[in-house]
Formats: sequence, structure tokens, C-alpha cells
Amino acid sequence: MSLEQFLQEQNRKLEELHTTYSNASWKAATTGEAEWTKKTAEAGIAYKKYFSNSKLFQKVKDYIDEDKGTTLQKRQLELLYSTMVENQLPEELLSEMVTLSTELNSIFNTFRATLNGKQISENDIRQILVGSTDLQEREAAWHASKQIGQEVVDKLITLVNKRNEAAQTLGYENHHQMAFELQELDRDFIFDTFKQLKELSEEPFRAIKQELDEELGGEFGLETSELRPWHYSDPFFQEAPKVKGLDLDTYYKGKDIEQITIDTFKAMGLDIKHLVENSDLYPRDKKNQHAFMSNLDRSGDIRVLCNINESSYWMETMLHEFGHAIYDDSVDPELPFSLRKYAHILSTEAIAMYYGRMGKNPVWLTKFLGLDESTVQELTPKLEKALQRQMLIAGRWIMTFVFFERELYENPDQDLNKLWWKIVEDVQFVHPPENQNYPHWAAKIHFCIAPVYYQNYLLGELTASQLDQYMKKHVSEETYTPEIGAFLNKEYFFHGASYHWNDKIEKVTGEKLNPEHFVNQFVK
Repeated sequence: MSLEQFLQEQNRKLEELHTTYSNASWKAATTGEAEWTKKTAEAGIAYKKYFSNSKLFQKVKDYIDEDKGTTLQKRQLELLYSTMVENQLPEELLSEMVTLSTELNSIFNTFRATLNGKQISENDIRQILVGSTDLQEREAAWHASKQIGQEVVDKLITLVNKRNEAAQTLGYENHHQMAFELQELDRDFIFDTFKQLKELSEEPFRAIKQELDEELGGEFGLETSELRPWHYSDPFFQEAPKVKGLDLDTYYKGKDIEQITIDTFKAMGLDIKHLVENSDLYPRDKKNQHAFMSNLDRSGDIRVLCNINESSYWMETMLHEFGHAIYDDSVDPELPFSLRKYAHILSTEAIAMYYGRMGKNPVWLTKFLGLDESTVQELTPKLEKALQRQMLIAGRWIMTFVFFERELYENPDQDLNKLWWKIVEDVQFVHPPENQNYPHWAAKIHFCIAPVYYQNYLLGELTASQLDQYMKKHVSEETYTPEIGAFLNKEYFFHGASYHWNDKIEKVTGEKLNPEHFVNQFVK
């Protein structure tokens, strides 16, 4: 069998397995029905079982060793190898991990916190933390947001140990080390970069945090030393609280968030109307409460799940998720299935973040939300402060998660609850609650269903800044133009996964990933 015949056969099988899994997973997320949870697990097991075939894996290694074929063929082999390595495990262990992960996902999909004897949604909790001045209500809502952590923690620790067992069977130290290698990420480079960013952002973040704490202290009648996690507007302090005098939510009352999203992309020559129509955008019982994009078949069936209401949070989330969607929708349809996707997780996160930032851009607010010029002029310094706060607060939050997750896989048996708050205090400067002996950390869904993923958010932010600065200098100073959309389409989206992520960044911007662009934009 020739190399091309072999790759065509693997692409056909990959397409079949991916489509079956994606459809079942979408149904599970949108219905919360046990039937689809079961089918998702079965499809996941089938996927992993196929790629656990040791004879098939040997063929892949033999083709790689021969070092023949075109650039695209070699790239397909690289990705196939990465997919197969982690599945070279006993079928029983693979099945256990898939089953556990699916069970945890189902719990997150269907769980609703209880507050004052009533079930409430994540949107309800978010609204309390954003708007309530009742300190008892805020504290109770924050604790309610963490109830899911207690619900999942035992199974999660079991899954972490299973993942480590699997990685060690394959010759790695633990799952974390394996995941970085198979994601084509240099772990030393990434952690050195994040530590450098932590140091560079230490004083700017400290100043912003102090200013924020003084605002909150004044609002709640507290000393800054008395502030606790529930005084911030997000359960994990990953979102920036509103800047004083800046309440963007008021401008979204009666606005059509779907249409605004469509119009934003249309101004850049990018059509997403069909993607919006294909999506599931409003909250309902038993539906997953989060937001994500799913490319079900890599042939046009792309869907976004959201739970939107008339708020700036969901506006920015819509822009973010349809950034993911337009990337996938614009990939060359003639590419082999394995390359018919984003270059890397961080590559698609970069586009999602590039669009998500627009919600705090004065030009965007004028052009798409219809704010008058005098209002925007008044808001501009507050918007600049809000965006810098957002970037620094989000960056420090991502570091918190990433530093903790590495320790989680290094030693799952340590006191993780205590470790969590130690890192939170060190990186985010947030004072812990009185009771730290509770798995507050486990309430974050990514530990369960997206292990060793979170570093890609910050890498995406770095890439977004690098791409943004390059386009403003070399393509168009104005963002909302067809020239920008055409550049993204031709240079960034179209080639899919044909290149290694860092080679892709270099081809598009003239240099490999360089964190200085993010630092210059938001830290200095």
C-alpha cells in the first residue's frame, strides 16, 4: 500500500469516528439526556480503540522513519502519530478513562446549584455577583457556584490518576508531560514564558488590583483586607469587574446580539449567517450552561452553543465563539480530513480572543452597537482601563490554573485544596475564604473534560496581540474592513493544520510567537 493510499484510508476512518462522536456529544450537551451521554462514551471508546491498534501505529512509525512523501503527507503522519501515541493502551484502561470523563461531563451539563433551597443557573449566579450589593447573598451565591466541585472531585481525582497511569504506561512522567509533548508544546519554554509574564505584570497587576479593591471596599463598606472571593464579579476572578462608571450591559437592553455578531463579521467580509442559524444560542433546562463551538463533520456542519442574554458578557462570548466558527468554516475544503481544522488549539483561541476583545473597542461600540460619538468619547478612557484590566486579570487567572494543573498531575494525593488557595493568593492576590478545606478548584469544568488545555488560552492571547499588531501595521489600520477579513481568510484560516502552529505564526507575521507584543499592548 502506498503512503497516499494509507493516508486516505486513515482519513476516511478518522472522519467516520469524529463525526459520530461529535454528533453524540452535541446531543448530550444540548439535551442532557442519558441516552446521548451513553452514546458519546461509546463513540469516544470506539475512537480511542481504533487508534490503539499497535500494528497500525507501527505502520505510522515506519512511514515516518522512511522520511518520504510531500510536506502535507508528512504533516498528516505527524498528527496521526500524536493521536495514536496516547491510545497505545489496554482497552480496559481506555474505556475507563472515556467513561469517567463522559460521566463528569454529564454531571456538569445537568447540575444546577442550590441557593436558599432553590435551584439556580450559572447565569443567575453571575448576575448576583455582577450586580448584588447584599453581601450575604453574594457570599451564598459564590459558595453555591462551588457546589459542583464537591459533586465531582472524587471522580475527578480518580480520572487524574488514571490519566497518569496511562501516561506512565507509555513512558512519560505523567499525563501533563505527555499532553504538552503531543500538543507540540515545549513545556519549559511555555512555563518560562508564563513566569516571565508573571514577573513583568506583577506591579501593573498589583496597581490595578489595589485600585479595584479600593473601589469594591468603598462600594461594600469594607477594608480591602476584608475582601474575599465573593466580592468580585466572577467566581474564579477570571473576569474583570466593571470599571466604575462603565456599565456596558445597559447598552444591550433590547439589542439583537445575534445580528450584531453577524454584522461585525460581515463588515470584515466574512459571512457567518449560516453558522448562526445552525447554532443553539439560548438557555434552557438540562442544556450545557457554558459556551463552545463544535465542528461536527469538518464539511460545513459547524455549530455554536451559547446561553445568551442581553449583556456584554454574552456579546463578547458570541464574538469569541463565532471567531472559532469562522476559522473552521474558512479552512480549505480540499484538504485531507486530518488537516481540515485549525492549526492548533492556541491558533483558534487566538482568533476567538481577537474577536472577543472587540466588545470593549470604542470603534466597535460606535459602529455596531450604535452608541453616539459623545457617549463613546466619554467611555473611551474607561474602556481602555476595562480592557487592560480584563487582559491582566485573565492572564493572571490563566497562570493560576496552569500552575495548579501542573502540580495536580505531579502529585494528585497532596492537599490540593490548600495548594489551590496558595497559588490563588500568590498569582491573583485574592484572599481565601475561611474554609479552605473544600474543592473549590474542582468547580472548573476544564479539569474534567479539557485536561492540560488551559495554557492555550494565554498562548492564544499572546498570538492575538501579535496578529493584531501585525495587521494594523501591514494590512489596515482599521479593523472592521474587508482587507482584514481577506487577510485572515487567505493567510491564517485557509491552510488549516498544514503547518506546525509556530511555523504558521511566523509565516503570517514574520516571526515566531513573541510575547513582547502582548506586553507592549497591555502590560506596559
